[in-house]
Amino acid sequence: MKYRLVLYCSMLLSLFTAPVFAQDQQLTALGSSLENYTYPYPVHYINLTIQGEDVKMAYMDVQPANPNGHNILLLHGKNFNGAYFGETAKALIAKGYRVIIPDQVGFGKSTKPSHIQYTFQLLAQNTKAILDTLGITRTAVLGHSMGGMVATRFTLMYPAIVEKFILEDPIGLEDWKLKVPYQSVDKWYQSELKQDYNSIKKYQLENYFHNEWKPAYQQWVNLQAGWTLSPEYPRIAWNSALLYDMIFTQPVCYEFEQIHVPTLLIIGQLDRTALGKANVPEDVRKTMGNYPALGKLTHSKIAGSKLVELDGVGHVPHIESFNRFIEPLLSFLQQ
Repeated sequence: MKYRLVLYCSMLLSLFTAPVFAQDQQLTALGSSLENYTYPYPVHYINLTIQGEDVKMAYMDVQPANPNGHNILLLHGKNFNGAYFGETAKALIAKGYRVIIPDQVGFGKSTKPSHIQYTFQLLAQNTKAILDTLGITRTAVLGHSMGGMVATRFTLMYPAIVEKFILEDPIGLEDWKLKVPYQSVDKWYQSELKQDYNSIKKYQLENYFHNEWKPAYQQWVNLQAGWTLSPEYPRIAWNSALLYDMIFTQPVCYEFEQIHVPTLLIIGQLDRTALGKANVPEDVRKTMGNYPALGKLTHSKIAGSKLVELDGVGHVPHIESFNRFIEPLLSFLQQ
């Protein structure tokens, strides 16, 4: 009887610690380059040869009916692709901006290489190759999440190109290596192979949207989860593991003082994103991903920067609270 009671309690506990979500009926297997997924705007490609491998890099080039003479580059986060900037691009072109939205190599509709050493410098170079192809020599640069790390490296490497610099809840505002034990690419890979619809939705619910779910978020779960159903998923997972290693080992937080272009920080105050939180004790975990503090710290490092703090908003302001995100962005761009 006592054994049954313990077993029953364990089952109840598992219901709270490992929630199972009803799988979206529209979930389908997606190709490694999202061949069967339609982006909000036409997709173009450039051809690159990286470390002996020929790859394609996808991008959207969204041009306004009435150009104002300015461009803006939108750089996506780790678990996303350029498609989630669709509404942002629409608002920007309405104000006359030409909007360029890459899918970094390893993401979205771009190639998932069989072997590659990822660095933020490489991603910045690839991004500049798109601008060179388009003949763009000046642009604003916005980076969200991991895209913030790419945008920071791009701005440090090519300051003459960057007209204005915007960070939207970027990761990399702290150096996780100081608190989190290193794990190998192989361990990241094994973890990625275990991903499924439930684990992906649970992660987004807890880490992006502070346990408040809206139907509009579902499509971003489906995009990630659709890949796990693909026979090509092992290659996708391998690239993801390499990218996690890049993020963990290549911090940008020590170089913010070297940025000398007009800068805007848009920071959701409920964001607590931090790489490796699951691998540290609870008392250490509580000190990581404190975006209210990290936003202020980064603001103090970038001379003349402007900080916009969004109360009640998490990791993805342009999805969760679009109007509150776009208003300060447009105001900053138009200054």
